[in-house]
Amino acid sequence: MVPIVFALLTALSNAVSVTTRHIASTTDPHRSSGWRLILYLFRSPLWLLGSAAQVGAFLFQAVALHNGQVSVVQPLLVTELVLALVLRRVWIRQSIRLAAWGGAGLACAGLAVFIVASEPRGGNPTPASHHWIVAIVTCAAGTAVLTVLAQWGTPTRRAALYALAAAITWALEAAFIKSTTDTLTQFGVGGMFVRWPVYALAVGGAAGVLLEQSALQVGPLRVSQPLLVIIDPLVSIALSVWLFGEYFVTDTAVLAVAAVAFCVMCAGVVLLTQTAPATMKSDITR
Repeated sequence: MVPIVFALLTALSNAVSVTTRHIASTTDPHRSSGWRLILYLFRSPLWLLGSAAQVGAFLFQAVALHNGQVSVVQPLLVTELVLALVLRRVWIRQSIRLAAWGGAGLACAGLAVFIVASEPRGGNPTPASHHWIVAIVTCAAGTAVLTVLAQWGTPTRRAALYALAAAITWALEAAFIKSTTDTLTQFGVGGMFVRWPVYALAVGGAAGVLLEQSALQVGPLRVSQPLLVIIDPLVSIALSVWLFGEYFVTDTAVLAVAAVAFCVMCAGVVLLTQTAPATMKSDITR
């Protein structure tokens, strides 16, 4: 139960973070870039709020991953989109179409059936070194290619490619978080800093923030956000099996139901993002 609660808290914090940082990064009247954009964002209270929420999300996720399976925690982060929709209605006072709420319900239902049917279990807190090498090289190579390709094209294409790169990075970051927390509990703070996971965690986190911020800045939120929350759990599940030895129920029919449920969840996410308001502007004239 603890992993589920903290995974949902992570999703809520991520929803607050993405929403506030998107508003802050797209309301710059000068459309700054590079270091000017960084200076502008650091002067924006809204962007700082989003950054604080992201720190909270990291702490919640660390607790969830330490106490549970990656293949449970990461899929639950899909609820970020649903919580973001609630924030847009309650906080920004936007009118939300019935279809968007339907997509949110579909996503939650598919997610619930997937987790219950697949029954993620098991896990080894100490992956083999050669498994780590394969995972890191594969994820880093994929992220590098996507980042290079994101330098050209339409805003929609660039946002999609940056979001894919960020999602892969965040999935690998989840593995780093789990290993770092396990190292901390086994060897203490001093022992943690003489082992590599904590440094990989720092590098991965910085890369994830930069890639996600790029995705939020260059294109529409309805493109980047669903990719961030769908691709992350897909890659995370693959990493959980490869690195930590997690596994699912062996019944083929039940696994088929879980796979269909995951597809239903993805369909709900697509419906939600395509029917939610295109901008973060309030419907109320202030």
